[in-house]
Amino acid sequence: MGWTNLTSFLTHKEVRCIALCDVDSKILNDRAAELEKDTGIKPSLYGDYRKLLENKDIDAVIIGTPDHWHCLQMVDACAAGKDIYVEKPIANSIEECNLMVAAKNRYGSIVQVGQWQRSDLHWISALDYLKSGKLGKIRTAKTWAYVNYGRNFPSKPDQTVPQGVDYEMWLGPAPKRPFNPNRFHGNFRYFWEYGGGLMTDWGVHMIDMVLSGMEVSTPGLVSAVGGKYGNPQSAADTPDTLNAVYDFGEFSMLWEQSLGTGREPYNRQSGEPGVAFVGNNGTLVINRNTWEILPEINENKYMVDPRPIQAKPGAWSYGLDHHTRNFLDCIKTRQQPNCTIEMGRNAAINAQIGNISFRLGTALKWDDQKNRFVNNSQADELAKAHYRAPWELPNV
Repeated sequence: MGWTNLTSFLTHKEVRCIALCDVDSKILNDRAAELEKDTGIKPSLYGDYRKLLENKDIDAVIIGTPDHWHCLQMVDACAAGKDIYVEKPIANSIEECNLMVAAKNRYGSIVQVGQWQRSDLHWISALDYLKSGKLGKIRTAKTWAYVNYGRNFPSKPDQTVPQGVDYEMWLGPAPKRPFNPNRFHGNFRYFWEYGGGLMTDWGVHMIDMVLSGMEVSTPGLVSAVGGKYGNPQSAADTPDTLNAVYDFGEFSMLWEQSLGTGREPYNRQSGEPGVAFVGNNGTLVINRNTWEILPEINENKYMVDPRPIQAKPGAWSYGLDHHTRNFLDCIKTRQQPNCTIEMGRNAAINAQIGNISFRLGTALKWDDQKNRFVNNSQADELAKAHYRAPWELPNV
């Protein structure tokens, strides 16, 4: 998403990309050549993000690294006086999420989280309908990711580090491990040390829409079950199948994930993750392509007017372009953006709690005031970040 985000930023005329950073020199050089061809600007290249942050000509940075790097890089960018666009999930632990909020508050940086549906008029119109009250009391919100990729993920032997890759820097604060292609680049998210599987990948996006629509932050009670049911031989740490129930007091939220099956709930076949709000009068079903109203029927009458499928105008990047535009505007006005670091924190914490419940095999109660679990020291330990020396958790 780093390059995709940059491509969106460059559609806005006031943006110039003057520097790129990556630990893979081939990717770095290829992207630099592409950028120079498209914009005429030859960027400065870095292998260490800390050197990039020393560049006084840089106003803002995009953080599109694996999840286990986000916290260090965002806190350092705040301290360097930069504004930040950071990918979701904002971090790989609950402790890091809270540190990132503290860093934004301390340094006053403008921080936009890449949960870009917050700026997408398609999702905004659907959630406006939800908030109109026409669906009646919302009793359940459903979120899901049934994706048709990832059917096979076989184990591979450890290998020598590819030429041009600074693997020690790629690992950073994560535990020392031999290089394995299964853990590298986009596959990182299937290992607990760097990511949280589909829950923190797609789940953060869909759960965020429930938090926005229902105007809530974190749940009280969460219980999750699942496993590597579809592909037991998978090399991944994370499950291919997971079901989690969240109790928000006035309604429940469900998360369903199925890696390797693309037929979604409500008989959709697009392979697009989605959200449904189940009300007494009808159900609102949304994904990135469409939204519609499925009315309840009482005494042969619709309880709410059916709303046929509302198709999204343009490509999926339409919402991302609005999101990057909003970030640029907020850099100038110093107003808070559409997806603040606090919103990113709440979505990430919901996902983290679901994963921790699955990993421990028990229901969990969360106390958001104390930022800890209720009477569960094992869960509290999994909520912490564990950095490998010489890297240290930021002190904000």
